[in-house]
Amino acid sequence: MSHNLILFTRYPMAGKAKTRLIPALGGEGAAQLQKKMTKHILGRGRIFSEKYPQTKIEIHHSGGNLSLLQAWLGEDLTYIPQAEGDLGKKMYCALENSFTQGAQKALIAGCDCPLLTPEIFAEAFEELEHHDLVLGPALDGGYYLIALKKAIEEIFQDIVWGKEQVLARTLEKAESLKLKVKLLEEMSDVDYPEDLWVWEKASGEKLLC
Repeated sequence: MSHNLILFTRYPMAGKAKTRLIPALGGEGAAQLQKKMTKHILGRGRIFSEKYPQTKIEIHHSGGNLSLLQAWLGEDLTYIPQAEGDLGKKMYCALENSFTQGAQKALIAGCDCPLLTPEIFAEAFEELEHHDLVLGPALDGGYYLIALKKAIEEIFQDIVWGKEQVLARTLEKAESLKLKVKLLEEMSDVDYPEDLWVWEKASGEKLLC
């Protein structure tokens, strides 16, 4: 059974990456943190895929090009530009592509939740044996991970992305579709300066004095 581990990230260009962190870290500092967090999560993904070799890792990116991405993250990965549209459209298209290519299970995670572990990836895929939808709730009201066995477009429609109602609206949609849902451990994304402790906890790197 093939699994797709899909990581969403942005090529780390100063002034365009993690812009909400620029007031605290500056444009270059925010881009460098984006770079480090992506490599951190990819490292967790590689550990997972070594244990579960049926896993294919895909990098769905915004910005950059193939040569830049391969120089940054390696030549052994599949790189796919994110679809046009809002975050929901991007995620739906990523899943649709995975299942069209023959994956039986697919998981999407962002690269801004550094406390993610290989064990959490494993738990999400395992829970798909008994559930239709697996979500990793974020403390800000969104989710850091979503896993499905088929692309369900309604899950991603009519949602105001980036707002605190994202998880609640997704669960409402899942209920209306009579989907069996599993919620994983709640964790924090790194979106704002007050979230930087999460990276510091995961990496041991002190960013602010």
